[in-house]
Amino acid sequence: MGARKKIAADARKEEMKSTYIARLNNCPTSPRKMRLVADMIRGKKVDLALGLLKFSKKEAAGNMYKLLLSAINNWQAKNEGVRIEDQPLVVSKVYVDSARQLKRLRPAPQGRGYRIRKRSNHVTLLVDTVNKKVENTKQVTENTEA
Repeated sequence: MGARKKIAADARKEEMKSTYIARLNNCPTSPRKMRLVADMIRGKKVDLALGLLKFSKKEAAGNMYKLLLSAINNWQAKNEGVRIEDQPLVVSKVYVDSARQLKRLRPAPQGRGYRIRKRSNHVTLLVDTVNKKVENTKQVTENTEA
């Protein structure tokens, strides 16, 4: 491995130590429906997002609720001895990507067949603390002023 690749890989590895990610693969809901739920919680505090998801009528909210709980547990695993109540957690990023499609045929008039595409998606959810966002924005403003 070259020197530049090793430096970049080490930087990525250090960044992953401070990020708290949960992924859900091949969820059998269309990406469009899941994005509605993702937009609902993006940027919200974790306790508010859990409440929104718990009382939402959408089916995709149940899967997103479990995924958010998983991200919180990942945060707890990396920060042993720190209480969640002391650290204000925020849903920093939510990605919803298209996954495989199951293709089916539906009988149609005159011997034809209409294609049915049963879509699924991949969801990636990142949880972060509020303090980090404030520190990053301070650094950006200091750099632009100088």
